[in-house]
This record gives sequence, C-alpha cells and structure tokens, in this order.
Amino acid sequence: MNLIYWLSQRFAVGRGARASTATGAVIAVAGVALAVVVMELSLGIAVGFKQAVRDKVAGFDAPVSVLPPYDAMRGSQAAEMPLDPELTAILAEAVPEGRPVTILSRRAILKTPDNFAAVECLARGSGHDDAFERGNLVAGSWPDFNDESSADSLVISEQTARSLSLGVGDKVHVYFFVDDAVKTRRLFIAGLYRSNFADYDRSIVYVSMGMLGRLSALGADRPTAGALTLEGISVDDAPAAAARAEAVLLAAYRDGRLGELYPVTDITRRGAMYFAWLDLLDTNVVVIFILMLAVAAFTLISSLFIIILDRVATIGVLRSLGMSQRRVGHVFVLVAMKLVGLGMVIGNVVGVGLMLLQQSTRVIPLDPEMYYLDYVPVSVDFAAIALLNAGVALGAWLILILPARIASRIDPATTMRYQ
Repeated sequence: MNLIYWLSQRFAVGRGARASTATGAVIAVAGVALAVVVMELSLGIAVGFKQAVRDKVAGFDAPVSVLPPYDAMRGSQAAEMPLDPELTAILAEAVPEGRPVTILSRRAILKTPDNFAAVECLARGSGHDDAFERGNLVAGSWPDFNDESSADSLVISEQTARSLSLGVGDKVHVYFFVDDAVKTRRLFIAGLYRSNFADYDRSIVYVSMGMLGRLSALGADRPTAGALTLEGISVDDAPAAAARAEAVLLAAYRDGRLGELYPVTDITRRGAMYFAWLDLLDTNVVVIFILMLAVAAFTLISSLFIIILDRVATIGVLRSLGMSQRRVGHVFVLVAMKLVGLGMVIGNVVGVGLMLLQQSTRVIPLDPEMYYLDYVPVSVDFAAIALLNAGVALGAWLILILPARIASRIDPATTMRYQ
C-alpha cells in the first residue's frame, strides 16, 4: 500500500479524533456541502429559468420572419404583402430547416356595452404547431382555425376577459380598421389563455386566418400575409438562418427573381429586451459561484490548519524519519480531500434532491407579474452537474496546496518541543 495513502487513512478526523479535529472536519464538510448545494441550485434554476422564458418568447414570436416590403407611396412599411410562390421557393432553398408559415395580424378593438380593449388579432396559417398556445389554455377549447367552421371563433387572454367581464361562450363585437373604413365582426369566445407574459396577454387575441383574410386591404381574392415566418428553427440558430435568408432574398431581388426587397428579422432582434435580461443571469451565477468557492476555501483552509496543529508532533516524527516535505504535504492534502469528497456527496444528494422535488411538484412559486412564470423552473442536467463537481474538486485541491506546503515546512526540531 502507498505510504502516503496509508498515513492519510490513519489520521482520524471523525469519530475517535480530538474534539478540535472533529470540529474542523465537520466545518469543512458542511462548507463544501453548502457550496455544492448552492452552486447546483443556482445553475439548475438559471438554466431552467432561461429556457422557460426563451420558450415563452419563442411561442409568441417566430424564429425568422420575412416582413412586407417598404411602401414608397405611404413612406412606410406595408401592413400586408401578397403571397409570392417564388418567395416561398427561395426561402425553402436558403433555409431548408425552416417551416414556412403565413401570419396575418390586425389591430382591433374589443367592445362590450361597458368597456373596450385595444388588441392585436393574430392568425397563423397551416403548418404552424399550436402546442404552445394549447399549453397556455386555461378555459374552453382551442378551435381548429384552419377549419372554416371556426371562422367566427377567437381565443383571448384571461386578463383581457377579466377586464371586459367576458367568459367562454360569450360573444363580443370586434372593430377592425381597414384603410379609412371600420369593419365589425361579432365573434364567439371559444377559450381563454394565460401565459403570464403581461405584455402579450394584454394585447394578443387569436383568430382564424380566413376571417382576417377577408378583411384584407389587398382584396379577398388575393392571398396575403402580414409576414412569412420560418418555424422549427432554434432560438440559437435563428440569427444565422435570418442572415442566410436576407442574403438570398437580396440576391434574388438584384437578379430580378423578386420584384420587391423583403426585410428579414429574427427573434433575438425583436425580443432583444428579454434576451438581454436573461444574459444578466449568467453574471449572477458567476458571482454566486465565486462567493461559494470563497466560502468553501475559507472552511477548508481553516479546517486543514486545525488538523495540522493537532498533528504537529506527528509531522516532526515523519520529517525526522526522512520523509520529504512534498510527501508530508501530500498526506494532509489527501486527508482534506477525503472531507471534500464527503461534502460533495452530501451536497449532491441534497442539491439534486431539491431540484428533482421542485421539478416534479413546483412547490416553490414565483410572482408571474415580476418573473413571467408562476413557479421556479429547474433544469437537472447531470452532465453539467458532473462538470461542476469536477471543478469543485479541482478548486479544492488547488486551495489545499498552500496550507499543505506550510505544514510540510515545519521544522522537526521545533515540533519535538511543541508539546
């Protein structure tokens, strides 16, 4: 058996050790366990929160959007554009991973006898995955907006319904402004949704593409869109996909394949406020990691010095028998690393256990008006946890080098007279 390992095993730091050594060991284990728990919770909550908010933003907005061209007559961007088959074909070549979906939106006013609300009526064409919208549904049912039988249906937010004293099954007058005219529709409320994104909940109303298409300023016989979106692209890949689409559309305009120059945008530009806010979470996690490593370092160094002071005579004996300074230092590093290992085991059990409990029960709530979520989201990534543990172990080993060196340089003659 390796002598250094055998000596580290013989140095009792738990049951049977001196009171001071046992106390130091408990402090070291507790410090490491606390650091691991806090770091794992910080990492899991930060990643889970960022993913949950990103999913919500992506649910309301498309990864890549091709917008109507600039209207030179009006001096502004057109509200709608005719659907050009050539445009769809060019986008399919440029971004084959995207799924083209037409979008129509029109501002309107919901009017009841006692109140009104300004909203944006949103309709998506066939090919759109409505799992996000269905997941936010809290009352009623989600209509099949591609079916003509649902042309008079709409889904509004719970917040808007409460402000207008409306519920599922009620009918409401909707006033649309088309050019200089006002067009009225009486629509049936099929369902209520709640996303906890107050900005969206206050404004977004879901309606059918057919109903909005008949209101089009370009005429009912011409298929139009407020935008042509590319879905099925991850948020991280959206900027690159938008850049490819923009370059190809510009080339097609120069070559004469397209008669208009279509602007392209992506979700990270339109939702820049939310993504910038989420990026700040990374800074918070780094600060927490540094603080927790400082706590673990302080407790480890303090505990190792306590153990060293209790073993001064032993150090003298080992040094007088010819053991080198380096090997003496290694003995105490191994002693301390045993405590680090125990602390990491306890920290992992507690940290992962708490995350799994929150993930399954959502027992810890959040204020949705402040955080856009009504519970603390947690992501349990075992690969990230393994990397975190490796980092803690490496950091602890580096931290322990200094006190171990101090222990190894104790003079044998002095230690013989220590007691």
